[in-house]
Amino acid sequence: MCGIVGYVGPQGALDVVLEGLRRLEYRGYDSAGVAVLSDGELSTAKKAGKLANLEKVLAEEPLPSSTIGIGHTRWATHGGPTDRNAHPHLSADGKVAVVHNGIIENFALLRAEIEATGTEFSSETDTEVVAHLLAAVYRETPAGEGRLAEAMRAVSRRLDGAFTLVATHADEPDTLVASRRNSPLVVGIGETADGTAEYFLGSDVAAFIGHTRNALELGQDQVVELHRTRGATVTDFAGAPVEPTSYTVDWDAAAAEKGGYPWFMLKEIAEQPQAVADTLLGRLGESGELVLDEVRLSDQELRDIDKVFVVACGTAYHAGLIAKYAIEHWTRIPVEVEVASEFRYRDPVLDRSTLVVVISQSGETMDTLMALRHAREQKARVLAICNANGSTIPRESDAVLYTHAGPEVAVASTKGFLTQVVACYLVGLFLAQVRGVKYEDEIAAIVDDLRRLPEAVAKVLEQMEPVRELGRELADANTILFLGRHVGFPVALEGALKLKELAYIHAEGFAAGELKHGPIAVVDQGTPVVVVVPSPRSRNSVHGKVVSNIQEVRARGARTIVIAEEGDEDVVPFADHLIRVPRTPTLMAPVVTTVPLQVLACEIADTRGFDVDQPRNLAKSVTVE
Repeated sequence: MCGIVGYVGPQGALDVVLEGLRRLEYRGYDSAGVAVLSDGELSTAKKAGKLANLEKVLAEEPLPSSTIGIGHTRWATHGGPTDRNAHPHLSADGKVAVVHNGIIENFALLRAEIEATGTEFSSETDTEVVAHLLAAVYRETPAGEGRLAEAMRAVSRRLDGAFTLVATHADEPDTLVASRRNSPLVVGIGETADGTAEYFLGSDVAAFIGHTRNALELGQDQVVELHRTRGATVTDFAGAPVEPTSYTVDWDAAAAEKGGYPWFMLKEIAEQPQAVADTLLGRLGESGELVLDEVRLSDQELRDIDKVFVVACGTAYHAGLIAKYAIEHWTRIPVEVEVASEFRYRDPVLDRSTLVVVISQSGETMDTLMALRHAREQKARVLAICNANGSTIPRESDAVLYTHAGPEVAVASTKGFLTQVVACYLVGLFLAQVRGVKYEDEIAAIVDDLRRLPEAVAKVLEQMEPVRELGRELADANTILFLGRHVGFPVALEGALKLKELAYIHAEGFAAGELKHGPIAVVDQGTPVVVVVPSPRSRNSVHGKVVSNIQEVRARGARTIVIAEEGDEDVVPFADHLIRVPRTPTLMAPVVTTVPLQVLACEIADTRGFDVDQPRNLAKSVTVE
């Protein structure tokens, strides 16, 4: 989950690396550091805290000019967020600099081996073992072209766990090498205005999007050498050549900027109508059939599916809970929703008739990736819902549906969640189409309903000032409860998660029907209770039961905050605060009812003086288990 940047080319490396780190600071902000290579010597600067702390150090003590460098923003795992644990880490001879994302599981064994040679460590990190190993192996590797890459391959073969490593050596002033296993890394290929080639490395493409949109995918257990004149060379850990897949990033640097908003999260909330529209764009073929991005499964294989698992973490898990309602309703296939970190450890029953839908915004979520691999080992089919083209999860899946949400920088997911929900609807409809349980005109009608969602979300956003005012009023609350039924229950869970992530307030989401089975005991005078009310128009609606729940908590002193569709008058007498959303089909209601909860959490956090984009202890992409 750390941010990594590397550069070799004609530009000033430090400026390029710092620019990349600014774009990647959402991935890790416990500390930051850089290393540049100039006149045969490595120079480093690193500082605990956010990137601004490092920039202050560099302003006071500038590094020498250089055209090759690496940088890192850290989310601490081994060792606290201190100056000495910040990356890059140097070898004992000062010739190797390394940055790292992930966890090296056998680092203790390797550290003991290195310390036995008399080498002293200067940090508590697992990363430093790599710097010392790489220096030792490099000394033993015959001189010649590709020497540093060969040393990196040898070291990588000794490491257990998940890692992305980027290294430079004082004796090779034109070369960067990088290695990846179970951790994200992409290569950027660009050229300056005069046609000079330049090369970039990044944890994701945001690191270099200001310079090039041309990228290379790196696969599992691969090493890349970036040389100023020889270009990019990719091999596996054994040294066999690999032909990497190239692709073009479909968004630009402006999409990763705040655009005048005080927080990235506010910008991304405002982008949700367009993100939902883009996710739906081009999904119907010329003859009316639904089309997914990339499906490597035959129609017959999908017809053979008799069970669906949806596997995800955090916010994506809540999208999966909503998916269960839609997929079961439209296809009549039983669906289970699993937390990815628990999935493989409970030994689920999987076979070739099982479809596992994995959801990950980044495509690199480690728990989800491991669940995916377990599913494939059991011969299950895997379909990925993802926002990051070229990331690991879609590459290793049998099918993928990209959400096309554009970059999401704020740690708390907003447009990522809404587009995941919409993508889940599309998966359900696609299965219904292939299995013949819905006709083309039925699917087209549902897609038309989906296409009206961007307008509905935009309408919600136009009416958010009272919600912001409410957020400012609730900033001193110690506990806020969220209630919902049917698809409103996952929305309640998501609302509570957003509040916990951003405002550090105790918040819980409950199925409203469970209220009398325990949760009502925590309701006291003035306790804010947010209730997501289902439409009274739907068949078998539990609307009346939820209205009763509102009365129950209100009778016990709760301050009721009710989210209900336009025209629902039954809730009016019992709502201390009423938030209206447009009428939508029942299954699609989460796309509009979630938005006020995002705005509410953001406003409460901002009022409490917290960093909305970078909440404490969290990182955007969880790439370790």
